[in-house]
Amino acid sequence: MDTHAPTTIDRKSTEIERQAALHQIYTQVLERQPYEYERRAIAKIEKEFLKGKLGVRHFIGEFIMSSVYLNNFYVGCSNLKFVEFSFKHLLGRAIKGHEEIAKYINLLMMEGVAAFFNEILGSEEYRKAFGGFTIPHAREINFYESPRNYLQTNLLQHEHFGQRGKVIPTIYWQELKMDCETGTCVMPDAKIEEHQMPQSVRESKGKAAVSQELTEEIEELLQMLQHSDARQVLQNMNENQRELLRNLAK
Repeated sequence: MDTHAPTTIDRKSTEIERQAALHQIYTQVLERQPYEYERRAIAKIEKEFLKGKLGVRHFIGEFIMSSVYLNNFYVGCSNLKFVEFSFKHLLGRAIKGHEEIAKYINLLMMEGVAAFFNEILGSEEYRKAFGGFTIPHAREINFYESPRNYLQTNLLQHEHFGQRGKVIPTIYWQELKMDCETGTCVMPDAKIEEHQMPQSVRESKGKAAVSQELTEEIEELLQMLQHSDARQVLQNMNENQRELLRNLAK
């Protein structure tokens, strides 16, 4: 897995060093550089950072609450995937397990985005890993508690935005044995069967999957997964419900 040498910016750093740091922050947190029209929305905090009025942690806290970040990773994404993106960007790792998912999903749903971000940026983990002036980055291997968590983080760090969709986080599509490499999550055997179908049948099946009658049931399944009993819900799903969930991920 790629790891990065920590980059720290303090009050003595030059504007050139801060420009380079700003580029690195966007690479880590936004997964790209902002477009020109997006920079107008964050011009004020960029200026304050470049002049040394904001540290790295403070700048990131302002940036992730901006429309630039939220429109990319919150709007149009499931809460589950949003939590996973946030852990990748701010803590440099994947979600550890179902208990951590439940904690942060409940916080997000009950108290909102600001409280969710404050919990991460104010956590002991963030303080020890990055403090107020070090740019978040992919974490070292000795941080991980299990091989599975390391592999999930490895997948996440190499995932381009939207590559595996905006709905199902890594921990769930692995447990469901789904193939999400193309951005459309399917079961491997279902993928083979679909490839063998005549085109007219595939088109008909695709239309049925997104029909209005299924919309409410699909949304209900997603909501069920966002509560603290998500693991139990997954285990108890019948094949029809799993199929509906896979259709949502398309």
